[in-house]
Amino acid sequence: MLADMSEQTIALVTGANKGIGYEIAAGLGALGWCIALGARDRKLGAKAAAALSARGVDAFTVPLDVTEDADVSAAAQLLEERAGRLDVLVNNAGAAGGWPDAPTSLDPAGLLRLVDTNVVGVIRVTNAMLPLLRRSVHPRIVNQSSHVGSFTLQTDPDTGLGGISGGYAPTKTLLNAVTVQYTAELRGTGILINNACPGYVATALNGFSGTRTPEEGARIAIRLATLPDDGPTGGHFDDDGPVPW
Repeated sequence: MLADMSEQTIALVTGANKGIGYEIAAGLGALGWCIALGARDRKLGAKAAAALSARGVDAFTVPLDVTEDADVSAAAQLLEERAGRLDVLVNNAGAAGGWPDAPTSLDPAGLLRLVDTNVVGVIRVTNAMLPLLRRSVHPRIVNQSSHVGSFTLQTDPDTGLGGISGGYAPTKTLLNAVTVQYTAELRGTGILINNACPGYVATALNGFSGTRTPEEGARIAIRLATLPDDGPTGGHFDDDGPVPW
């Protein structure tokens, strides 16, 4: 049985059954928060929730494919019934497609699927959860972006980020623009929304070729999820501070 949620901070982390998402859930859960683990695969979500529970984290699974309207609506209804509000939303779920692919070899249908997950999925979930977030005293939204979504870093020959990444980088650039738009609309509401850049993390997304651990990659999202009321909004951050757009 879950603890009394009236006194707990409630967080939903999408794509939380493995990798960075799991470590974000673990880190926030270690603060005593109640964690709703969004997972497309119900069995993997339940396994992750059980693993977190074994570590003393109050966690439950939310079946959630961010590309499915019905799943997103059902997730919002589940949180409504179990908690009555949402304090923190971490839009972590994402896909890389055939990365790295040259733009000239991109499959348009595949690119649309990437946009649906990495961008439209964020919009679906955010819009569905906003009524619950508006009931929170300290609402926060964290969007999982990437350094490769930065125009500044992509076009600087000294960063090493200007290589070909197929559809992944453009979807993160579009997500950055979406974050800016939400910031403008939500300014003054108390909802702080920011982008997290986890770095090159070894996950299934890149065939585990990254140089950082999922736990290291989770740090910036955890920091942005726990910002004070006078913290920044509409920013793009990694562990070292602001990332240029």
